[in-house]
Amino acid sequence: MKIKIFFKEHEIEAELENTQTAKEIYASLPLDGAANRWGDEIYFVIPLKLDLEKGATDVVEKGDIAYWPEGCCFCIFFGKTPASTETEIKAASKVNIIGKIIGDPTVFKTVNNSDLVIIEKA
Repeated sequence: MKIKIFFKEHEIEAELENTQTAKEIYASLPLDGAANRWGDEIYFVIPLKLDLEKGATDVVEKGDIAYWPEGCCFCIFFGKTPASTETEIKAASKVNIIGKIIGDPTVFKTVNNSDLVIIEKA
């Protein structure tokens, strides 16, 4: 399942995994929200209340897309967060990894708080 993420003048593709959370988010597209920055992560609330899946983790990789059940948020990780260590990128708490950005995720460094982010099926 491929998605497109739009912000400012950018259009980025991502590939979603075959997980229950990813399927439910994909089925609810299009979604949009005002970005919140937390270090090199952006996130925004989406209208889905989903549970942690088996395998949920607080350790992520650059380019990971995740769902954060604690805040009902869609998350994009493109570098270190305030919770990260020298060797690991860490989310605020456990997230369901649902996919990966295709290409260079550091383009998200240009996103500011309150910027509109739109997610659509590709």
